[in-house]
Amino acid sequence: MRARALERRAATLLAGLLAAALLIPVTSSTAVAASGTGPYPAEYVTTLRLRNHTIFRPATLPSNEKLPIVVWGNGACLANGTMFENILLEFASHGFLVIANGRPNGFGRTDAAMLTEAIDWAIEENSRLLSPYRGKLDTTKIAAMGQSCGGLEVYEIADDPRITTTVLWNSGLLSDRDNHLLTHLHAPIAYFTGGPSDIAYANAVDDWGRLPAGLPAFMGHLDVGHYGTFGQPNGGEYGRVGVQWLKWQLKGDQNARQQFVGPHCGLCTHPEWDVAQKNLGSRVP
Repeated sequence: MRARALERRAATLLAGLLAAALLIPVTSSTAVAASGTGPYPAEYVTTLRLRNHTIFRPATLPSNEKLPIVVWGNGACLANGTMFENILLEFASHGFLVIANGRPNGFGRTDAAMLTEAIDWAIEENSRLLSPYRGKLDTTKIAAMGQSCGGLEVYEIADDPRITTTVLWNSGLLSDRDNHLLTHLHAPIAYFTGGPSDIAYANAVDDWGRLPAGLPAFMGHLDVGHYGTFGQPNGGEYGRVGVQWLKWQLKGDQNARQQFVGPHCGLCTHPEWDVAQKNLGSRVP
């Protein structure tokens, strides 16, 4: 057990060093103007009311549906709100309000409290007089997502009862000392990794084996490494699958549900995905 924990810590430390030292981009320069493939062309904006975040949203807020809320923690816990621009615009274009830690092209470090701050802000804006979001958000449907170090931030707020689903991208706990965080999980969770070449793969798999009994959970491995497909237009395959998870969990979309549930689910039969499921027939929409 001790050897495995040391190995996992070493692997994750190396990932953090690579991200911090090399600052490998996850947004391609050709996708800056991308607005997503959904029905609502998306944009990102900032506001002085939430000055340390970046908000991805439909450019024109829809009048026929309320937007569920997604909060996002960045890889390496970097305070760059546009670090994952491609995939977050894609999410927003399908009718979600996405709030990323950090300002556009920002710098410095983030922490888990910023995710909670984003949730608080969105709920307040939905009821604030003169807010552009007044009455336009579904504050009962909230996803907490994060990549790598951002996934660890998500773990830290997982006990927030307002969270509807938790999603970790290329992430897992750093050491066995942190296993208590798994007991805080109460909402359906999904893990998406870059397969065995992903430096966080072993961490995620180990966490999977320690999840609370009865917790609905999905795990998908796509052999793309630690930085996934985030830099591809619209977030590539990660973008497609992430949208489907959000549509199912936050909008109750039954077609999207078929991507994840049952032995013949869409990702189960996809030649490039390796998946596992737990308890998805209960406590999920």
